[in-house]
Amino acid sequence: MRKHKIIPVMFLLLSVFMFVSADLPVSPDNENIDELWQLFSESPDPETKAETLIALGMQRKGNRDITEKINNYLAELNDLFSSGTAVDYLLVSASITAIMKLDDSSSYPVIFAVLHTGYPEVIASEARGALDEINGNLFSFLFGVIEENPPVEKFSALKAVINSRRLSVSERGRLASLALESALAFDEEDVDITAMRYAAVLELTSLRWKNANDPAIRSYYRAREDYVQNIAPKIRFIEAITCLGAVGNSEAAFVLGLQLGLINERTERRGGYDADITFAIVQALGNIGSKTVFDHLIYVNNLSYPDYIKIAAREAVARIKW
Repeated sequence: MRKHKIIPVMFLLLSVFMFVSADLPVSPDNENIDELWQLFSESPDPETKAETLIALGMQRKGNRDITEKINNYLAELNDLFSSGTAVDYLLVSASITAIMKLDDSSSYPVIFAVLHTGYPEVIASEARGALDEINGNLFSFLFGVIEENPPVEKFSALKAVINSRRLSVSERGRLASLALESALAFDEEDVDITAMRYAAVLELTSLRWKNANDPAIRSYYRAREDYVQNIAPKIRFIEAITCLGAVGNSEAAFVLGLQLGLINERTERRGGYDADITFAIVQALGNIGSKTVFDHLIYVNNLSYPDYIKIAAREAVARIKW
């Protein structure tokens, strides 16, 4: 039975490929499409169904009817998987491939759903690649998800932004900044929102997105509170400090300068300080280069800090823009 199913699939696949490869301004062969869809619907064999899906995807772009059918099929697989029912990953992967080839932005929602349904990373990676390949306004779609959707979907959208090779630096910066703003708007902690906040900070740091100064400052205060209350490890606070150094302006420098002033005062009185945090602040101030923190940086060399912190403070002073 299985061999008899594969033969017509390969025959149809070959004929479809020859058709779509021809440079002809005509419509796809509807008879081939109908035969392929019937074969897909009736076959009990996953490999045959997967081959048929890919053959269907090889039709000319813009075939809304077959796109809608495969979108609906993948949506059914997503719903089954979300409910705890096992699905064949081969069919999920073949659906993603077919949808990507059909290249219709109406597929954005169902492809995106793959990202937050809980599939293995290899499947999620295929879905992120498909989002990048399908023509349409990907920026607008992800913007809407981050702005309006539930936490798990917001975070999935940010991960799509971070992994995108299609979005421009400006688009990634705007979306990462939006994600950070959205995360900071939550009063109650949520695991996905917290993870999104930390991921957005790292992305903004990497991009050095200067328009994120305000949310970066608020993120710094939230991260400091998390660290002081033992909610988050020190590295998260240091990442927030580093982000301010990468995206911040004179206002950010003022915030960090106040913190360095407090550390200097405490060090002078008691000799106690956290070297990692102090070093991160001094480096961040050097990256900003604001003259408002000149006195705090100069005073570092009068205290009992290790040499590498004093050297960083002198370098920061040298980078001040007067």
